Amino acid sequence: MNARTPDTGTPDTGTPDTGTPDTGTPGTGTPDTGTPAGVPRALIVWFPDWPLVAAQLAEEIPERVPAALLEKGLVAVCSSEARAAGVVRGIRVREAQSRCPDLVTLHADPDRDSREFEPVVTALEAVLPGVQILRPGLCVIRARGAVRYYGSEEAAVGAALEAAAQLGLEARAGIADSVFAAEQAARSTTELSPLFIVKEGDSPAFLAGIPVTVLGEPRLVSLLIRLGIQTLGSLAALSPSDVRSRFGSAGFLAHACACGRDPREIVPRIPPPPQDRTITFEPGLDRVDQIAFAVRPTAEEFVERLRRQGLACTTLRVSITDDAGHRSERSWGHPHHFGAGDVVDRVRWQLQSSGTPAAARRKTSPANTSAPGARWRMTGEALGAPIIQIRIIPDAVDLLGRRGQALFGGVDERLDHGLRRLQTMLGHGSVLHPVPGGGRLLAERSLLVPWGEEAPSGTAARAGRPWPGAVPDPLPATVFPEPLPVRLLDEHSGTLQVGERGDLAAPPAWFSPGPRALRRAVVGWAGPWLLRQRWWDAEEKRQAERFQILDSENEAWLLLGEGGEWWAEARYD
Repeated sequence: MNARTPDTGTPDTGTPDTGTPDTGTPGTGTPDTGTPAGVPRALIVWFPDWPLVAAQLAEEIPERVPAALLEKGLVAVCSSEARAAGVVRGIRVREAQSRCPDLVTLHADPDRDSREFEPVVTALEAVLPGVQILRPGLCVIRARGAVRYYGSEEAAVGAALEAAAQLGLEARAGIADSVFAAEQAARSTTELSPLFIVKEGDSPAFLAGIPVTVLGEPRLVSLLIRLGIQTLGSLAALSPSDVRSRFGSAGFLAHACACGRDPREIVPRIPPPPQDRTITFEPGLDRVDQIAFAVRPTAEEFVERLRRQGLACTTLRVSITDDAGHRSERSWGHPHHFGAGDVVDRVRWQLQSSGTPAAARRKTSPANTSAPGARWRMTGEALGAPIIQIRIIPDAVDLLGRRGQALFGGVDERLDHGLRRLQTMLGHGSVLHPVPGGGRLLAERSLLVPWGEEAPSGTAARAGRPWPGAVPDPLPATVFPEPLPVRLLDEHSGTLQVGERGDLAAPPAWFSPGPRALRRAVVGWAGPWLLRQRWWDAEEKRQAERFQILDSENEAWLLLGEGGEWWAEARYD
């Protein structure tokens, strides 16, 4: 239990007296001396396995695979797929991998947890103001105001769960007379029944049968169990003065929680001020250079305001609206952080990239399905439709001090500046750089994206997945853009044949790096690695074999055989 300093003497004077006083610790007749009557009920919203969900949102691990987060060499959080395979919290990594050989592991990152939880809290605050973050993945709200607005506790919780569902997240909720009891209520829910409401005054009875292990204080819990106190009800039956004298302040707080009188006060956070900026043009502008010139002062103000708060924008969203209400919206990344010139460039590139009907149609908001293809077509620097509004929205920010140059490596500032100048002159897609992709073929394991942009959504997760049939490391240095036709022969000078299960009638003996090239002796080989893809799809299924060979010219090749023909996929230099 992450205890906060108890509120020992300041009652919540805004809560109406319900006429039902707190009768104190059940079973002892001892009056309640720590929490006044009428304490507001707490609404807990809990996102199960949040650290794992945050890693999936950050695309550092794939979804729906056995996965675990590690802390100090132990499993801290594991997915439902991993739990089904026998992985549990607290076991060592090797034991977890022995139980689940396909387990995907990643180290825990509290900063990532907080960063990914911020948009979730913002969405909750839109429907239930007054959110306090207890920790990433767990927040509490005073139920009184929400009930007054929505009419009932069930309706208030329904609004919170709907907000989470719109983000594609699973959430659970609990309501009780204290923060601690509401959290235990939320943890008592299931996927099919995500809400648990403890009736007013029933929190002590609800908590009575719960094990003391939920208190989360290892030393205190160990001592209580050795003394025979196994449940919260047993702890609540003790005298508060005896608990304080024997267990100190930590024990006294645990006793209050067990009695349903968690003295922690709900302190809603103050939402950060909005950082987005809106530029409105009246009348609308239809030239890219005019728009870029008009956007620059706002871009400078946008960057400077973040800088004064010690923040830097790393992902920017630009929304452009024309005079007919059609909207183009796109997110842009940056390898370091955005400056004012970078923001202006992104606006210019977005206007230029909407120059074809197809591009405009893809970028049109779903609510506007009339696809203004002709309206977005450009003639030189002129747009076919006047632009009336541009919004600049920071999708992701980070502390400014964290965005400095790496100790080893990193992008040279002069190189970055030169490449961006080329992009400004030639267009956003004129300068590309490779990022790791995912797939069994080498051509699929590297993607080209515009300089300064992050890989497409899902690329990192795809690259981290297991790919049965992929070639083991080390990978070849030279990958041909298109596989080269070659000849691979057996000792009888016939084309090498590979059986369905990878069996060979004869080993590879001769190799020709081209259809008409002189053949070379194969002095070493490894394989075959069988490639069996989408066998259930008659049109897209693929059945191929791969070999590594070393020829008599001391050149190593990666070969791909398919349909009785052989191709050179790459060469080891």
